[in-house]
Amino acid sequence: MKQAIFLMLDDYADWEGAYLSSQLNKSTEWTVKTASITSKITSIGGMKTIVDYSLVNIPDDINLLVLIGGNSWTVENEDLRHIIRRQIIRQKPLGAICGAVDYLAENGFLEGYKHTGNAQYLWKNYTNYKNQDDFVSQQVVRDQNLVTANGTAAVDFTNEVLKLISFDSDLSVDKITDLYKLGFYEYCNKYGNPFD
Repeated sequence: MKQAIFLMLDDYADWEGAYLSSQLNKSTEWTVKTASITSKITSIGGMKTIVDYSLVNIPDDINLLVLIGGNSWTVENEDLRHIIRRQIIRQKPLGAICGAVDYLAENGFLEGYKHTGNAQYLWKNYTNYKNQDDFVSQQVVRDQNLVTANGTAAVDFTNEVLKLISFDSDLSVDKITDLYKLGFYEYCNKYGNPFD
């Protein structure tokens, strides 16, 4: 069974991983686990989460690492950097959204990748961010093994991460996310009723 680990910090953004985790969790091929610096974290919306893994006991081989944004990504933690660096070096699937992309930029992890994020001007003082010309002004960017997205792109992020891991055909993935992106009635006009 493939394992997706959602790495979240305290004050994480509830909505940014919900669409993706629910799709992965429905699959018989994937399992969803959580990880953080502490054993208990609370979301921006007040949801309390007891995580499955601390950073020191996180599995060595991660099929998909998802970094969920929020308000705590200014953290200094060498274990966190090591886990992300290992995923990048091994060219394993990695998704980052919102504040988590800021963290990647600040730590030089976006080098060699086309990418997006909340706003590039936020990174102007990051000395490790050296590939400004690779920034793309769009909701989500997929390049090689990395998907980056801004904080308003939870559905688009889900779409690109599912395509990155070959979750299903591109059309099937588009249908999964279009239900939420278009809304029920517009979806029915485009694809037909999904419940018939």
